[in-house]
Amino acid sequence: MQTIANKSKFMLLQLIRFGWGQALSCMFAVVIFAAMAFTHFIEVPFIPRYDFLLLVCIAMQWILIRTKLETIDELKVIIVFHLIGLALELYKVHIGSWSYPAEGWLKFGGVPIYSGFMYASVASYVCQAWRRFHLTISGWPPPIVSVALSAAIYLNFFTNHYVYDIRYFLMLALLPVFGRAVVRFTVGSRTYAMPMIVSYLLIGFFIWIAENISTYLKVWKYPNQEAAWHVVHWGKIGSWFLLIIISVIIVVELKRLKETLNGSGKRSDIIS
Repeated sequence: MQTIANKSKFMLLQLIRFGWGQALSCMFAVVIFAAMAFTHFIEVPFIPRYDFLLLVCIAMQWILIRTKLETIDELKVIIVFHLIGLALELYKVHIGSWSYPAEGWLKFGGVPIYSGFMYASVASYVCQAWRRFHLTISGWPPPIVSVALSAAIYLNFFTNHYVYDIRYFLMLALLPVFGRAVVRFTVGSRTYAMPMIVSYLLIGFFIWIAENISTYLKVWKYPNQEAAWHVVHWGKIGSWFLLIIISVIIVVELKRLKETLNGSGKRSDIIS
């Protein structure tokens, strides 16, 4: 009985450690959602809502760098994903997939500049979780394969309105590409393993939940939410599932590129 009690206590402690590490890794996203909630219930004077959110995002990014909770290298990854997300936003808003109904000074093509930070917060999470949980990956595909898959996924977000949507074929392609890939993460003194595809799906699911919160707070709207709020279609989980794959691939390949440029043969922080 004592052994069972000790195991239960250890498992609870591990769960708390894991949850706390996840919370710290999500700091950027948490601050963004807190600002969204604040501006939903309280009107900020003298400045449009979207521009206030932009200032909050910039301030949070500065704090993370200033306190060294994020490194300059991680900032570079975040900027890349910010630009990728902003380009996608401009296109999707242009074709009417969703809209940003509020006014904003720094709003171009119907898209507020702060929106890129929502994508950047995903990259921030990946970078911070990688460091906090000492992630290693086995079975990662060759760079040419992962980069080509990432490019195909991103391109399909643009072309699926004009030619056949191949997202389900891309999902099937994940099986041979990432079917053997396993991510290992450390919590306390214990290391755990999870299939990469499962980790992608879990992160995509939680981003979908965050998206529901964002639309409920009227930060942006889908066409079917104009009259009244509705739960975001579950199919969007697939879109976030694919988008998080792009984010992880960018992080991994930039890490590998840095090590190559530094002339280091050691890749223990990326591929085990």
